[in-house]
Amino acid sequence: MSIAPPFRADVVGSFLRPEALQRARAAHEAGELDDAGLREVEDQQIRELVARQQENGLKAVTDGEFRRSWWHFDYFGMLDGVEVVELDHGLQFTGVETKPRGLQVNGRIGFPEHHPMLEHFIFLRDRAQQVGGLLPKMTIPAPTVLHFRLEQDAIATEHYADRDETLDDLAAAYRDAIRTFYEAGCRYLQFDDTAWAYLCSEEEMAKASERGVRTDRLAERYSALLDDALRDKPDDLTVTTHVCRGNFRSTWIASGGYEPVAEQLLGNTAYDGYFLEYDTDRAGGFEPLRFLPEGEKTVVLGLITSKSGDLENPADVRRRIDEASRFAPLEQLALSPQCGFASTEEGNVLTEEQQWSKVRSVVDIAREVWGAETPL
Repeated sequence: MSIAPPFRADVVGSFLRPEALQRARAAHEAGELDDAGLREVEDQQIRELVARQQENGLKAVTDGEFRRSWWHFDYFGMLDGVEVVELDHGLQFTGVETKPRGLQVNGRIGFPEHHPMLEHFIFLRDRAQQVGGLLPKMTIPAPTVLHFRLEQDAIATEHYADRDETLDDLAAAYRDAIRTFYEAGCRYLQFDDTAWAYLCSEEEMAKASERGVRTDRLAERYSALLDDALRDKPDDLTVTTHVCRGNFRSTWIASGGYEPVAEQLLGNTAYDGYFLEYDTDRAGGFEPLRFLPEGEKTVVLGLITSKSGDLENPADVRRRIDEASRFAPLEQLALSPQCGFASTEEGNVLTEEQQWSKVRSVVDIAREVWGAETPL
């Protein structure tokens, strides 16, 4: 099917936290388990997760984000100059609100030499090598997310007059991150990004304006930020993005098709591939895929929902892939779940067995559409 990422059958990254891991994290938070004890449990659960991903036919494997509470806050809070703070409100999803956490910029933004997630990747890398035939995939939030999500009063340092003045340092921090992960052996890196989906929603753009985001020509400015971050990317490093519409306990935030951003994101931003959510009609049609440059990039169609355990009819999924191929070449398409299964430690509302049934369905359908996977 494909010998380079993103693969015809791929995943966004996060998996439901096993019960043993949930117990360990609760004990650690209660002071009943020390850091070393928690790490031991995390290590074992990630070893088992890598094996489970291989058993279910995946070529790219992640650590499931098992060491994180949030898909984004953990990474951002480990940057220089950024702190996770408690707010008087959480993020409002459809019918549910997250824990009241946010970000504050309290110094010069930078990527520290010993960012803890480097060690997270190295553990995954070593485990993938031990198993053999697997490519370790690292997922981190995109720089656009930090800029977009900051509250009105979140700049608490003399280094920046406003959020827009953070952009150059954000790009530099991500260039350092890309270089450092690459030097550690990473060849498949993914930027998870909610900002592009919110750019497709009039409601979310209005909320962003209230937070102090300058929304005029924001797609162009975000494309420039990402291109600046990616400008030194090595040729043998694949960097993809997942455009997320919100994922917390099986709920969502943003609606709206990709048309407002497709030309800028697909045609003018230096990613190698795009994981696009297409599991509901909130994502609109496949017409925006016409902006995908021919022969250069891959769109991974998120046609299998991670928000419920109900298994999609394979014939329906194949039909939708065929529909998408009217706007982008079939050889530039792939298949995945629409999002991770647990963007936060709470996880979505489905069982682990349902989760793995979804993964097997992705692999089986991809094999039917594109043929047998070629080993790495």
